[in-house]
Amino acid sequence: MVASVRDTPTVAVVLAGGTGTRLYPASRPTRPKQVLPLAGSEPLLSQTLSRAQAVADEVVVLTQPALVEVIAPLTDNARILTEPAARDTGPAIVYAAGDINNRYEEAIMLVLPSDHVVGEGFTTACKEAHRVAASTNRLVTFGIEPTRPETGYGYIAPDTQNARRDPMWHPIETFHEKPDAETAQSYVDAGYLWNAGMFAFRPTSLLSAAEDSSLHSLANAVLADDVDTIERAYTATDAVSVDYALFESASDTAVLPVSFDWDDIGAWDAFDRLDDADDEGTTTVGQASIETIDADKNIIASDGAHVSLIGVSDLVVVSWDNRVLVVSKDRAQDVKQLVKQLDFEWHSLLVASSPRTNAGASTGRTIIAAQTEICAVMTTISDSQNHVASGPFTRLA
Repeated sequence: MVASVRDTPTVAVVLAGGTGTRLYPASRPTRPKQVLPLAGSEPLLSQTLSRAQAVADEVVVLTQPALVEVIAPLTDNARILTEPAARDTGPAIVYAAGDINNRYEEAIMLVLPSDHVVGEGFTTACKEAHRVAASTNRLVTFGIEPTRPETGYGYIAPDTQNARRDPMWHPIETFHEKPDAETAQSYVDAGYLWNAGMFAFRPTSLLSAAEDSSLHSLANAVLADDVDTIERAYTATDAVSVDYALFESASDTAVLPVSFDWDDIGAWDAFDRLDDADDEGTTTVGQASIETIDADKNIIASDGAHVSLIGVSDLVVVSWDNRVLVVSKDRAQDVKQLVKQLDFEWHSLLVASSPRTNAGASTGRTIIAAQTEICAVMTTISDSQNHVASGPFTRLA
């Protein structure tokens, strides 16, 4: 905790319930990417908490029950908050807003993903976002100024024609989903911003917007602060991202253009942007030991295995645990689809191998045990980083 000179305290909520599906097989349900040291010597979550503690008066880690055991050793002085069910970032953030609203008379809630890489300028941007949220009561989102026409990010179109006294932020005109390459270039040319999934707002502003959305029942429940009511409302709520549920329809939104280095490490090809390659253009991640002949522009990730490549280029090769992934860099986003396919195949095998005989029951138990990890991936996936848990306002000191 830091001593704040601001009238309104900042409570940082770090979203740490996702599984980072596109970084399979390193990122797994019991070991998601935020607990791995994929970009530096410390886990991504530890890096995020250090940044959050530098700007916030309290830090809350929002996660799912299955991850508490692996998350807790990394949380330092942060409070852990779990959620009742897997319902994506919309319900998750409303849930956290209710918790903070019931604890603080006034506060600015700073929402941060736990698994992003962020450069210098973040602290200044957070202070500015706090100022805008506190002075305007708007829902503020961070808009990263693009450095390339990226197809892996969503975009925000700022309303730059709206005259205001404060030039540091803009009303939001529209949100745009991940584009193709040609559309991404047109977005960059038009001055659109990357949607970083970072937000700042008063909990009351967020809950007020939620009352006019598909999340209205949950918003009313968290304001009532009754455990049973919250759990019933949460489990009855459909999964939805906070962008789609609230920001795209709310009238009082703002985008704060920021220019610090940023990457969400959404897929394996991101590491070309993060790490220095060797003379052959090879990027290594983790504890990879490599040997190459006439191989260039590859990404090799390993938890200790030796990897050798001959005569190949522009590949991602991952050896983690007892699993190996080989994918072309330009198909790195499709790893999520691979996990879905694996999940389908395991389900099919389970159905085909579950006769109600003693022998069949034994086989079924074996398949279920092998299937558990992949199924857990799919039950916790969300495109916006995905944050789930169990138990209304469950807290660990």
